[in-house]
Amino acid sequence: MKTYFLIPLLLFATIITANAQEVSKNAIGLRLGDSDGFGTEVSYQRGLSDNNRLELDLGWRSGDNYNAFRLTGLYQWVFNLDGNFNWFVGAGGGLAQVNIDNLPADVDDSETYLYAAGDIGIEYNFDIPLLLALDFRPEFGFGDFNDDVDFDIALAIRYQF
Repeated sequence: MKTYFLIPLLLFATIITANAQEVSKNAIGLRLGDSDGFGTEVSYQRGLSDNNRLELDLGWRSGDNYNAFRLTGLYQWVFNLDGNFNWFVGAGGGLAQVNIDNLPADVDDSETYLYAAGDIGIEYNFDIPLLLALDFRPEFGFGDFNDDVDFDIALAIRYQF
């Protein structure tokens, strides 16, 4: 009787282990995106467990009438799709400093604001230590300059170590 219970349990544990995606301990690279202006971010990912990680992005963004400096932090869950393909979802937030162009001289042309962010994307983990990802990040701003929803779509390339 114990054997009948033990065999399916071992088979189930083997399937779960085979489909689990291990997240690299560290990855660093660039994230190139667009949300009302072209932006570049230096992106660092730190694996917290086999399928969870923390992502920190430090970036610059420029549009027709502004330049911005941003710091974003996200907690992500990673799920295996097939082979080296994964999808991920996450949540977090950030802080931004924006300088607005084309304002009268007596008007303050800078603002610091907070934003909440979500993240969903797909990534390919190459056999070499290279990770390529495409993600969609809606951001909800809390400030005079950015008090609405922005949709950031970006391509990222990271070196894993």
